[in-house]
Amino acid sequence: MKVLQINSTANTGSHGRIAEELGSSIIEKGWTSIIAYGRSGRDSKSRLIRIGSDTNIIAHGMISLLFDLHGFGSRNATKRFIRELESLEPDIVHLHNIHGYYLNVRILFECLERLDIPVIWTLHDCWPITGHCSYFDSVVCKRWQTGCYHCPNSKGYPKSLLYDNSERNYYIKKRLFTKPRRMIIVTPSEWLAGHVRCSYLGGYMVKVIYNGINISRFTPDYNDISIRKKYGIGSEPYILGVASIWDKRKGLEDFVLLRRILDPLISIALVGLNEKQMRSLPEGIKGISRTESIEELAVLYSNAEMLINPTWVDNFPTTNIEALACGTPIVTYDTGGSPEALTMETGIVVKKGEIAALHDAVKIIMSGDRKVYRYKCRRRAECMFKSTDRYREYLDLYTELLSGNK
Repeated sequence: MKVLQINSTANTGSHGRIAEELGSSIIEKGWTSIIAYGRSGRDSKSRLIRIGSDTNIIAHGMISLLFDLHGFGSRNATKRFIRELESLEPDIVHLHNIHGYYLNVRILFECLERLDIPVIWTLHDCWPITGHCSYFDSVVCKRWQTGCYHCPNSKGYPKSLLYDNSERNYYIKKRLFTKPRRMIIVTPSEWLAGHVRCSYLGGYMVKVIYNGINISRFTPDYNDISIRKKYGIGSEPYILGVASIWDKRKGLEDFVLLRRILDPLISIALVGLNEKQMRSLPEGIKGISRTESIEELAVLYSNAEMLINPTWVDNFPTTNIEALACGTPIVTYDTGGSPEALTMETGIVVKKGEIAALHDAVKIIMSGDRKVYRYKCRRRAECMFKSTDRYREYLDLYTELLSGNK
């Protein structure tokens, strides 16, 4: 079997690592794995194909920013990729994030319909079911259920400055994304699955497969004191926050507010900040730039008192399950599928924006037995989020789809 995955990144970021590890499982099965990506890529066990170039991404970004045409640029880059796709003759095309200023969805889906290739589509956010935004809960919008118009989130990702084409985009995407005859939608959370079933993709089979991680690499066993020293973290207890991009959506301002009322003997360390953000941090918050080192991340997770994930819009944050695998409890907002990673024994869920509730949750976890948390968190990761188990579900899905049982 030959499986072609398409994602915005390859072996970098949470979704890129998911595609990479799934590719490794495909190869171990004796099949052929190919990953096509648009933005950034690192060395991979799979064969990599770059879609377009940095120049292409900039041009696509401009028409998206000015005219709200996200997903409808990159015509020439996509046509070149389609010629390569045709020559590969994949048995399965597995879509991940097809937004990100690198791919023309009209050209792609017309090709998938013409070639009648079986499709698995893992949705990592809500963009495939809206006329504009990747998340609509921040503006409490339900227009996507019947037809987008006058988008209240036009300044959210992917930002549009001049035009609101959400109505046009909605009906074009609806027509395009329902073209494949054989397609299964996968979501990493029950929360997103519920939304998809209420959308124009609801006619397809929707299956929940939680994200998985390599629990032999994310483990509580890392205790390299040199990593703590490298990032200026002393022996004091600290709270960890991790994101690939920090902004208001990810709760950066909430950490600043929490710092004001938090015990001064507890520090905060945030991973994934840029230089400007690090310079603006108040005393008591240590800024750490993004790292691709899983070992370093595992040290930071396993030595933290807890992970706080004050995300305002999200699907199923991988950071949550990385922390669990490292034996670290979680405090998160009741956002999207984020609470689905937790149990009452492995963390606390609080309402969005309630900083006092975050503070109370910190005190509760700090007063608990760290050894018990470590055992319970690790056990949940082993039972629910082991990558080999989750990727086996995908391999079974490939086989079932090709056999005509779905």
